[in-house]
Amino acid sequence: MDAGSVEKVARGLYRLTDIEPTEHYTLAAVCARVPGGIVCLLSALSVHGIGTQLPWQEWIAIPHKARAPQLGELPVKIVRFSGASLHYGVVGATFEGVPTRITSPARTVVDCFRFRRLVGKDVALEALRDALRDHQASADEIWRAAEVCRAKSLVGPVLELLSA
Repeated sequence: MDAGSVEKVARGLYRLTDIEPTEHYTLAAVCARVPGGIVCLLSALSVHGIGTQLPWQEWIAIPHKARAPQLGELPVKIVRFSGASLHYGVVGATFEGVPTRITSPARTVVDCFRFRRLVGKDVALEALRDALRDHQASADEIWRAAEVCRAKSLVGPVLELLSA
């Protein structure tokens, strides 16, 4: 390769200078640095095209007892999952050639209710409304995710109201 054709993006991450980054470039960089992480919440909403939120940082979930990664140069928000939340509704994905995992649309909606203090109640309501309207998740899928993630009391009343 020619001198100067590779540039350092972050610690341990490099990219070719002549390749134009895509909209998921930062997400791919974060996923490369946190290989066991799960793309979730606002980042997952953005990837799935649910709602109007455009996160300024990438939202990644790690296991409850895992050491938090040191990603000083990358904009990232870490949340923690444990138990069934670590596996249910998590699917494989690839961003810029980096393999990772992401929460499904139904699971993402439920997580917005579970972490409503971080993302806001209005975001959770918008996500639920949009996911149902755009047929990205059915009421049954959302209800099942709420059962597994122990969020029935948070999601149930709103789901019933919107389904009626």
